[in-house]
Amino acid sequence: MERSHAIADFLRSRRARITPERAGLPADGRVRRVPGLRRDEVARVAGVSTEYYTRLEQGRAGNPSAEVLESLAVALQLDAAEREHLDDLLARPAARRRPSSPQRVRPGLHLMLQTLNHVPAFILGRRTDVLASNSLARAVLTDFEALPVPRRNIARYYLLDPEARERVGDWERIAAETVAILRLEAGRYPHDRQLADLIGELTVRSPEFAGWWNDHRVLRRTHGAKQYHHPVVGDLEFSYESFQVPGDAEQTLCVYNVEPGSDTVEALRLLSSWTSPQAGLHAAGQ
Repeated sequence: MERSHAIADFLRSRRARITPERAGLPADGRVRRVPGLRRDEVARVAGVSTEYYTRLEQGRAGNPSAEVLESLAVALQLDAAEREHLDDLLARPAARRRPSSPQRVRPGLHLMLQTLNHVPAFILGRRTDVLASNSLARAVLTDFEALPVPRRNIARYYLLDPEARERVGDWERIAAETVAILRLEAGRYPHDRQLADLIGELTVRSPEFAGWWNDHRVLRRTHGAKQYHHPVVGDLEFSYESFQVPGDAEQTLCVYNVEPGSDTVEALRLLSSWTSPQAGLHAAGQ
């Protein structure tokens, strides 16, 4: 998508969700033909001219200052991820990021994943690519290592794998949040050909993707709750945490923690015994 269209669509979607009352503006008696704030109302709250805001929304205002960006973020009541996305969209063309070389997980991180062998853990890269995973992550979600490298992607799993709809608790929420994560990344890496191809594939193959994509929601992965239903051990409940990998801000370590003494602890213990190399060797010898 062209930069100007991306800027316009995002700003329109953000002002459409804010009523004049929520923005602290008095009622003016005019008939409102569009939801949310008008351009002149956003400009008034942000302390800029209507002409300037209009040019900004049309992608014709050049590179706005940090002060203007902050005023817009406050006027549109943006959260941290939305502010980051707006900054990415409005960056000078020369400053817009391009993906670096193919990502690799260093040996120490592979070792960490194996050390975390009592809970599911995996490392995500750009585009939600699954760069590495431990055995429990593969048992709870899907065996990413058995897939061809281009298909090792969490968004593709959630949105295109029929099994995910059965395994992932609150599938609709998780899938929509994953689309919002991709939207944030698309603003940061507008020239990523592989990301564009993934978005195109999801648009064609996922019935829900286009609707979530077009609402322009953005999200940065942090922490939260997830539930899965495993066909063998039943329901699993996790509290997940996500961490930027030290030395590589484009990699994220995701750990699915469990409550001590919970049913999930016992279920993971069973899964771990079935997926361990020793168990596989024993089964092969029978």
